[in-house]
Amino acid sequence: MSRKHPVIAVTGSSGAGTSTVTDTFQQIFLREQITATIVHGDSFHRFDREGMRRAYADAVATGRPELSHFGPDANLFEELEELFRRYGEDGTGRVRNYVHDDVEAIEFGQTPGTFTPWQDLPEETDLLYYEGLHGAVTTGTVDVARHVDLLIGVVPIINLEWIQKLHRDRTKRGYSTEAVTDTILRRMPDYVNYICPQFTKTHINFQRVPVVDTSNPFIARWIPTADESMVVIRFADPRGIDFPYLLSMIDGSLMSRANSIVVPGGKMELAMQLILTPLVWRLHESALKERSRAGTARMAG
Repeated sequence: MSRKHPVIAVTGSSGAGTSTVTDTFQQIFLREQITATIVHGDSFHRFDREGMRRAYADAVATGRPELSHFGPDANLFEELEELFRRYGEDGTGRVRNYVHDDVEAIEFGQTPGTFTPWQDLPEETDLLYYEGLHGAVTTGTVDVARHVDLLIGVVPIINLEWIQKLHRDRTKRGYSTEAVTDTILRRMPDYVNYICPQFTKTHINFQRVPVVDTSNPFIARWIPTADESMVVIRFADPRGIDFPYLLSMIDGSLMSRANSIVVPGGKMELAMQLILTPLVWRLHESALKERSRAGTARMAG
């Protein structure tokens, strides 16, 4: 963790809705005039699209059909930890991008499913923002979470997560229900061992819970809307959180535990703005002061 060069990470499974949280953070950065360098987790996958197909085929042939993007064999955990460590120390690091589709292919001048070359982060940024699968991943040799100053988990209940993934992969990626289901099943060991444990390390979790029937996500015709959901917001450390203020500002909210508030799904963005804005502002202000002190000390030396 760093006071001079903060790292914010939003972690969540595929289809969890981390991109929605990223949109909220980008609004905060714009409003507060904070220059953030944005890092996407899929840029730290080990294989490009064709390479993953070959790696999976090899894994099946050798009796390891559970190879998935959730686990260490298909990711560069060490490189991700090194990025967070270096940025926290001096605001530097190396990143690349994964080209998802034809639109990004035009932007980056590369074929979809490939990586851009590694390059240095832009200079003079205020903070690093990560969104992806492994913002808090920990293994026997890697501890990414220890380098993060503000760690957010996005964790819809599992049936809703599956519904969102099924709909996204079928409509945007052209996969069949059977193919998506196979992916869900194949990823389950890595989901249990490398995704779920991260949410015990997060500072705040946002968990969307439908209030409609999602008992069979594999036949659901549509994703439950925000108004058909509630959001459970859990704080690892509730000290300093002004719950009476949040309850007064968010209609229909309630306290479910001493460290948890529940808000209507349609109020999730408002809740994120109210909760995250002061936390980001404090990180930014503290970093500015620390960098100013460091600069003054160098001049005096």
